[in-house]
Amino acid sequence: MRIPRRRHLGALAAATAVALAATGCGSGSTGPNAAPTDHVLHLSFLQDPGQPPDPDVFYAAQGLLLTTNTYEGLLQFAPGTDKPQLQPLLATSWTASPDNKAFTFQLRQGVTFHDGTPFTAAAVKASFDRRLAVNQGPAYMVSEVDSVTTQGDFGVTITLKAPNSAFLDYLASPYGPRMMSPAGLAANAGTDHDQTYLTTHDLGTGPYTLTDARVGAHYALAAYPRYWGAKPYFTSVDIPVITDTSAQQLQFNNGQLAAIMHDLPSSAVASYIGNAKYAHYSLPSMMSDYLYLNPHHGPFADQAVRTAAQKSIDLSQLVQQAFSGRGKIAPQVYPPNMIAPEFAQQHVNHDTTALAKLVATLPADKKSITIGYDSSNPDNLLVGNLIQAQLAALGITATVQGYPTSQIYGWIGTDESQAPDMLALVGWPDAPSPYTWGHISFDPDGGLNYLGCSAPEVTAASSAGKATGSDDAFSDAAEKALATGCWLNMVDIDDFMVAQPWLAGVAESHVVSEPNTLRLASLSVR
Repeated sequence: MRIPRRRHLGALAAATAVALAATGCGSGSTGPNAAPTDHVLHLSFLQDPGQPPDPDVFYAAQGLLLTTNTYEGLLQFAPGTDKPQLQPLLATSWTASPDNKAFTFQLRQGVTFHDGTPFTAAAVKASFDRRLAVNQGPAYMVSEVDSVTTQGDFGVTITLKAPNSAFLDYLASPYGPRMMSPAGLAANAGTDHDQTYLTTHDLGTGPYTLTDARVGAHYALAAYPRYWGAKPYFTSVDIPVITDTSAQQLQFNNGQLAAIMHDLPSSAVASYIGNAKYAHYSLPSMMSDYLYLNPHHGPFADQAVRTAAQKSIDLSQLVQQAFSGRGKIAPQVYPPNMIAPEFAQQHVNHDTTALAKLVATLPADKKSITIGYDSSNPDNLLVGNLIQAQLAALGITATVQGYPTSQIYGWIGTDESQAPDMLALVGWPDAPSPYTWGHISFDPDGGLNYLGCSAPEVTAASSAGKATGSDDAFSDAAEKALATGCWLNMVDIDDFMVAQPWLAGVAESHVVSEPNTLRLASLSVR
């Protein structure tokens, strides 16, 4: 699961944003809000991506725009769908063994890397090896590979150490292993496995190359002239870093930005939905707003209190006031579009009776709690305030506190007793398999088990699903996770974007498993 990762920048970047708003950046247009004639697409990041555009390092939100448009994997998920559908990319076909241990691929011919060298089967092992050597967050997706065997230049078999029904999803994930030029990796390895080089360059096969990467200021892409697929309409993409949402919206409203693809606060969402001057899109996603309850201290150390607290929250109010027009009460434990609707159902009916009775028996020091949220997310500030008011009516005094993303990640596997009693976060899975969510969220060694809650029966059921792909096993894991009272999927959220009316292909370029970004090569002008 990912949560938006942002870096708060200084006055220089803010001043830059204001200057851009004053001077404009839409050269090649015939007037305000007109389609550009110079084939330049102007977008923006609200905050810096926070990590280099290196697909073996990048594991956040803002910045997917860079990695998914410069690099390609063997597979991808189809754009323009409301459910994840595997599709060929650098592999043209594939087969999986019945035990989900061996996967054979036929590879696309006529592809070149951005350094001009040809893509062949040799790139698969080189790319996997590089990901393991860098050993950052996404490395787990190839950690179970036992061997990579080539059949000539355009055939390869990947054999795993143990069955994994999610492996094909890993290969298609926006955080999955991308193919990199073996020659480029060797030439620029340095002492850090190319990490310095790939901070400002790329070695991918995608429709765009990275041409600028100045942290906190500006990023840019240019169409790769030898791209194997359809040639992009936009020959370059300009992406300034804008650190203020008001400045970002001003530039968009003035026609200086073609679209805003992420992090619009609920007030701005409402204004754009009601404004016929602009196009707006609520696109299917795998994003959810989750509530985590801390089992290590305070009132929620008691499982009965955790369960009662979940039932006491009026989710319909959260949807109406924080996610109107782009969210609904979550019907399943897992994020949306991950498992068939008859599985992993979440029945948490709004009822304050049980919590009110339990609160009456609590000592005074357990009637005060802290509700935490990612300080870069204004929606969850509002969610926290709404929950605060709901709990106050039941005798619990809550303080709503924002925390930087780095601090939230810092609680994982350390001292969760220092974390807040409740934590509200927007997140999404690395890939559509329920295992990718269950393992990292529910397991004791999960990379995003923020508050350190786990149960052996949850891990066992999730592991069974990993080997077989059984929806029944994943549903069982979800039911047992819900019973702990530690996790509640509150709201399923659409990926909301606004665009100038001349920008064509937005919905068709969106991928359900890739929030906050678009496949840029499919965009054009009406």
